[in-house]
This record gives sequence, structure tokens and C-alpha cells, in this order.
Amino acid sequence: EARTGIRRLYLATGSLAFLGLYLVFGYGASLVCNLIGFAYPAYVSIKAIESSNKDDDTTWLTYWVVYGVFSIAEFFSDIFLYWFPFYYAGKCLFLVWCMAPVSWNGSQLLYHNVIRPCFLKHHRAVDSVLGDLSTKVLDAASAITREASGAAVKLAQDEKSK
Repeated sequence: EARTGIRRLYLATGSLAFLGLYLVFGYGASLVCNLIGFAYPAYVSIKAIESSNKDDDTTWLTYWVVYGVFSIAEFFSDIFLYWFPFYYAGKCLFLVWCMAPVSWNGSQLLYHNVIRPCFLKHHRAVDSVLGDLSTKVLDAASAITREASGAAVKLAQDEKSK
């Protein structure tokens, strides 16, 4: 403010207006939106890990769970949604709402009202499927390792007999 002679309010309003217009009309709006949804939360998540307070860890873990669910949903719907002119502006507003430092932010509301009830309803079935899948993968890897080592031993014996 002292260097430019322009009041902070005008600078902030102008910057937000520029960002909003860029998100609507600019090239690379997806990148800017993803940076907003990732860079600041990643930074404060690292600070939360390094602090002795565990409440901030829970806050940012909740954000990342919601961000992950949103990213998966967006992957399947992005082909339709990105055609809408205000998609990236809306996405940025959604992500900012999810990381807002208030108790009623998007992460808390979505986690407690949508994700957590779904998780509590289905986690035992998912754990069972993952356990079965893990066993099958380990068995397959073990069988492949046995076959490969047997083939290598046979090949070495064939080379020695020549």
C-alpha cells in the first residue's frame, strides 16, 4: 500500500477480480484452480504435521479426504463439466470453501454428512474385499516368483550342460 499508493482493499478486490476473470476466460484455468486447491493446503498440512496440536492434523486430513473424493468424482464428470463457462471459478470457490478456517467449511460438512456415513456403512465390506484381493495378489506374486526362479535355474543348468 505504501509503495503503490493504492489502498489494500482496492488491491485485494482487483486481484480477486482478475483471478475470477482468468478462471472464467483464461488459458490454464485448470492449473490455477488445482494450485489453489493443492498448494496452500499442502503447506498448512506440513505445518500441522510439525505442530504438537493434533486438532489441525484432523482438520487437514479431513480436507484431503474430501479433496480425494472430489478428485475421483471430477475425473468421471470432468468431460462434461469443463464445458460450462464458470466451471473452474466454481471449482475454486468450492475448494476455498473446503479449506476455509471456519467450523462450517465444506470439508467438515461433506465429511460428516456424506463421506463418514457412507464409510461407516460400507467399510467392513471394503476391508473384506481388499483383504481377499491382497491375498490373491500375494499368491500370484509368489507363483510368478517360483516360476521365474525355476525357469532361471533350468536355464542356468542348460547353459552348464552345453
